[in-house]
Amino acid sequence: MKATRFWIEIVTLCAGVAFGLALALAIVGAAVVASGQTVESQLSATPPAARQQTYVGIVTCSRCLAKHSAKIGATAADCARVCIHGGARFTLVDGEQTYILEGDPLALKRAAGQRVRILGARKGDTITVSSVYAET
Repeated sequence: MKATRFWIEIVTLCAGVAFGLALALAIVGAAVVASGQTVESQLSATPPAARQQTYVGIVTCSRCLAKHSAKIGATAADCARVCIHGGARFTLVDGEQTYILEGDPLALKRAAGQRVRILGARKGDTITVSSVYAET
């Protein structure tokens, strides 16, 4: 009787360990799949280099659209920075076309009020900026 009980305990212990390992493996596998989907969704949100184009225009704010008031006594760059600080968005004005700019705020602040060449991907009226170069 004692020997039979011993084997039942061994089988129960092994089954419990196997169940615990299977559960741990399932949790790790689910975490890997979930993190893989997150990376894939982030990659799909990033525009591929093949769709990037060059845009030329003036970086300004969505409030003034390159028509800054001379009454405030500030340069176009200062006016754009003040408007951006007040909640306006960076905008590229290219003739009659205007695009909202998304990207590095520091690079866009440096380019405010200047004619620039922007490399980025456009979706609708928004350009996701990869790089900004001042036109000379």
